[in-house]
Amino acid sequence: MKRKIKIGLLPRIAIAIALGIGIGWISPMWFARLCATFNEVFGQFLGFLIPLIILGFVAPAIGDIGKSAGKMLVVTALLAYGATLMSGFISYFTSDAIFPSMVSRDPALDAVEAGGNIEPYFTMPIPQMMPVMTALVFAFMLGLGIAYVKGVALKNVMNEFRDIVSMTINVAIIPLLPVYIFGIFLNMTVIGQIGIILSTFIKIIAIIFCLHIFILLLLYCIAALFVKKNPLKMLWTMMPAYFTALGTQSSAATIPVTLKQTIKMGVSEDVAGFVVPLCATIHMSGSTLKIVACALAIMIMQGMPYTTGMFIQFIAMIGVTIIAAPGIPGGAIMASLGLLSSILGFSDAQNALMIALYIAMDNFGTACNVTGDGALAQIINRFFAGKVKASPDPYPLAEATK
Repeated sequence: MKRKIKIGLLPRIAIAIALGIGIGWISPMWFARLCATFNEVFGQFLGFLIPLIILGFVAPAIGDIGKSAGKMLVVTALLAYGATLMSGFISYFTSDAIFPSMVSRDPALDAVEAGGNIEPYFTMPIPQMMPVMTALVFAFMLGLGIAYVKGVALKNVMNEFRDIVSMTINVAIIPLLPVYIFGIFLNMTVIGQIGIILSTFIKIIAIIFCLHIFILLLLYCIAALFVKKNPLKMLWTMMPAYFTALGTQSSAATIPVTLKQTIKMGVSEDVAGFVVPLCATIHMSGSTLKIVACALAIMIMQGMPYTTGMFIQFIAMIGVTIIAAPGIPGGAIMASLGLLSSILGFSDAQNALMIALYIAMDNFGTACNVTGDGALAQIINRFFAGKVKASPDPYPLAEATK
């Protein structure tokens, strides 16, 4: 029996980018317009889905967190959110200082929109059911309501809605995403912008890799202040979790290794059993770092105006929007597309560039997330060791991939 070879999302996107660039050099205009037409329709559908992603994933997640209310939960959630904010702000201010001198401000790149300068054969507007911010506020209201009134019926409805949205992403969005990115890169090649884009990609990836190493060192240095241990030794102990996450691109698949190494660092089993599965979903330092740096790079590259206040709002909202990123590789960027559009003003093509950039570094962000979970567990252990018993399933949504 022949074994079926399964190609992951990252290789498929890499192949799509390579094919888009290669075929773009020789593509006739009719084929470029055909790709632009597909991108237009797919982009409209993706835009329609964004508020539903937020509603379907954030509301049930908040409901589940709320039901587990307790002092340790609140402290862990605030610590994870604080670490995520810190990572986002470090990413923004570092990128703001470095990127203007290394990222081209070529005005011609303003032409890189959905399909670039290439007109699609037809358009198919698909209006969103509600604005992104409306969906986010509604999701919070529903989530908190489910938690406090213990509404079983509504919780079941939202869980089923989440499953429907997740199935749509897995069946309709993810399989077609490489085709969408193929069309974006083909059209950018046809209109002659691909050289600047690719050279910028390489620079951004190098800076983000250095940033995520710095964030891990900083998190463990902060943890060392609480537990009086060598930060480098603690970080070295977590390396098996780091490399497991590099290979799996999944926080969920790494939980057993993260748990084992966290206990090996000296964290009690009860605290580790509570904090590690919970932080697998709510601690997003690596993901936020990547999203902020990539977004700023694209805005500089295309001459889009931005302010520090705009990014403060963006980072603050990202910390809560991606706590329930879908259980798929690159789930965090999918959950963030609405904020990219509503706060930073990204177009469909710019969102596609964000997806390509993010997924190209997905394993590094996940590794940063799960390895940082160990530092947070050390801090929590300093105050709660011996005071809590971990439940058999401390956080039922821990299967989410960051």
